[in-house]
Amino acid sequence: MDPLRTAGTKVSFEIDPDVLQEVPQQIITNENEFIIMNDEKTSVAELKDLVSRFVEERDWSQFHDPKNLVMALASEIGELADIFRWVANDKSLEAAMDPENAQAIANELADILMFALEFASVCGIDLTNAIHAKLRINVAKYPIAKSKGSSRKYDRL
Repeated sequence: MDPLRTAGTKVSFEIDPDVLQEVPQQIITNENEFIIMNDEKTSVAELKDLVSRFVEERDWSQFHDPKNLVMALASEIGELADIFRWVANDKSLEAAMDPENAQAIANELADILMFALEFASVCGIDLTNAIHAKLRINVAKYPIAKSKGSSRKYDRL
């Protein structure tokens, strides 16, 4: 089995900046080390730890209070929205899949998720529990019989 294709495998070597464009599933944990990760094999806790480690190594925790993290999150959402500005609704999926946009979209979405994960860490929020609890609320607000195929808000179903 190729160690570069195995989730959780650590690989150390000199990093050529051009290599970063070639290996989207790899992340740098320090100057010479990548860890191969993917959605299927990576837990939320691992992602939170990875982002927290990145922040701590750079002494950025001093800037990561809840207000600043929300501001950073809003800024990153704006950057993602900017990619879709003036794109017709029926063309937005096509725009997202366009190779000219795909990497920029992935990068902005990664920034959004990293700030959300850091916010959860700073505020002590268990994301899996929070998502499960919110889905239970949404199941009650949006029963299938009333909401299927509708974009109406729960109080207008």
